[in-house]
Amino acid sequence: MRRVAAAVALLLGLVPLAACGPDDPDPAPAKAADAAAPATGGSAPASAAGTAASGSPATPSGSPAAPRPDGSITVAFAGDVHFEGRTESRLAVKAPEQALGPISKTISDADLAVLNLETAITDRGAPEQKTYTFRTSPQALTALRDSGVDVVSMANNHAVDFGADGLADTLAAKESSPIPVVGVGRNAKEAYAPYVTTVRGVKVAVVAASQVEDITNQKWRAGADKPGIASALDAAALVKAVEAAKKQAPVVLVYLHWGDEGKACPTGPQTTIAKKLAAAGATAVVGTHAHTMLGAGMLGNTYVGYGFGNFLWYGTSNYAFSNETGVTTLTIGPAGKVTGEAFTPATVDGQGVPVPLTGAAAEAALKRRDGLRGCTGLAPAPGSAH
Repeated sequence: MRRVAAAVALLLGLVPLAACGPDDPDPAPAKAADAAAPATGGSAPASAAGTAASGSPATPSGSPAAPRPDGSITVAFAGDVHFEGRTESRLAVKAPEQALGPISKTISDADLAVLNLETAITDRGAPEQKTYTFRTSPQALTALRDSGVDVVSMANNHAVDFGADGLADTLAAKESSPIPVVGVGRNAKEAYAPYVTTVRGVKVAVVAASQVEDITNQKWRAGADKPGIASALDAAALVKAVEAAKKQAPVVLVYLHWGDEGKACPTGPQTTIAKKLAAAGATAVVGTHAHTMLGAGMLGNTYVGYGFGNFLWYGTSNYAFSNETGVTTLTIGPAGKVTGEAFTPATVDGQGVPVPLTGAAAEAALKRRDGLRGCTGLAPAPGSAH
């Protein structure tokens, strides 16, 4: 693992096009993980844990990974993923590269990996009244699993782009998914429910919600008897979900869709909810949406990553630095304390694929990422160079 770096950099070329507005590959070697506990909301246990959705057996993944001597685990986070436009063909990519390209190795090397799938999973339904709508097939979930992803958030402003029919199909895909899907459900209880698993002997819970104020959060917010996404606009509900997750696991990871598009500094709503979730016991509060990277660091004992940027991206965005991306890997102790942070910088290439940077380009990217923390009010993560 690369030594903790504080930051990303590199001015990358910009090709104007639409931004996301407010708007079977051969399997990769599976991670060896402990048996997963059932998700409270009915999400499928991760394939790497040796069980699949609906109770059907998964492809054997070998022996569970043994605890490390210090009891730590590693968790990798990445940003927004689409299988549309120039990235639709990635669904058919065969091993050894995998859908996410060469950076899949960084994701697979972590004990647990989480990112955001920003699209409905359906071939039905009428598009919502919004500028950009996205859809893909259930194969996307298999492609992500084979690329080393363990948990997918769908709490975002494009999960219900094709109305009730599209949402029904998305929920069906969730039920049969080879990896857990969080942040969307048949009702609020399921949408806010954590995915709980055991990784190298450490209990981990993953919660997801969207703070983006748009038609999805207005029209398709999950309710007591209503399907939809988990909303961070209902701060009390999200805090309650995190507090409940903390009772189940010492490590609680919160993946949010948040921030303002094109803005490299966190907004007031972002900093406010981050503080509330930190107080509720979150180990890490991270997320995406802005199409550009934001700073990261420590808020007391809680790691906060305000924005990972685009990752596997369908087109180009009308924002500076929108091709900057990478994978953030945290080292977390058994009691839920972040003890290290590493960043693998990458750039979104002309096919929409995140390609790791090397040499001087990587060093420049790390320096720029470090500088993004300046407007966050966060302290450097443990082990950071600056």
